[in-house]
Amino acid sequence: MPTPPTAAVDLYWIPLGAGGHSVRLNGRVFEAIQAARGHRQRCELYHSALVVEVDGDRHTIEVAPSPDADEASRGVVATGAVGSRYAGWLRLFRYEVRCWRGGSIPDLDQAAGRPRRLTSDPHVARRLLALVTAVPMAVWGRDELKAGDMWNSNSVVAWLIAATGLPTDRVRPPARGRAPGWDAGLEVARRSRLTSRAESERPGSGPGASSDAAITTRLSPHCVPQPSQTAL
Repeated sequence: MPTPPTAAVDLYWIPLGAGGHSVRLNGRVFEAIQAARGHRQRCELYHSALVVEVDGDRHTIEVAPSPDADEASRGVVATGAVGSRYAGWLRLFRYEVRCWRGGSIPDLDQAAGRPRRLTSDPHVARRLLALVTAVPMAVWGRDELKAGDMWNSNSVVAWLIAATGLPTDRVRPPARGRAPGWDAGLEVARRSRLTSRAESERPGSGPGASSDAAITTRLSPHCVPQPSQTAL
């Protein structure tokens, strides 16, 4: 009897600024201001990332600053502006979405607790990988999409999880933690689902217009292998 295919989609919560003092300090200042405005206690801030294992490959998915032009070497599939679209032409004000086959995520070993297993269904894992190239590239740090929260790395991860169809109601940061931007990703994905549903219900759209196969064909993954490194 053939062995059924196995897969894993794991969510990691990495403390903001792990391994970087300036980012940690900036995050604490930001949270102190937000807590004061909201008349609440300060929280620990987290940055989310995904690791997807399917079909014998391991893919790392995260959002990070753009350090140089060698984007293919780290699996970059899209870039966006930070702070302002006008400033995005400067690499200093640019972020990138990485879907890196055989790649790595800095400070993954400092993630809080064990990763959250979101699914072990290979079909769902492939769907998530296919959707990486469709992530909305809104301006980082602004609520450009009017979702009620700023867009950032957590927004991208939340959007991917929700757009894939995975449940999100119980997916939250560790206790006493906060993930700014998370709700923005969920809200934008919710709008996308409503739009897709409305389009599929139009006369003449026909059944299966939004099937997994169609999504995979339209949004083929561009997850780039790390040079001189096998899948982990």
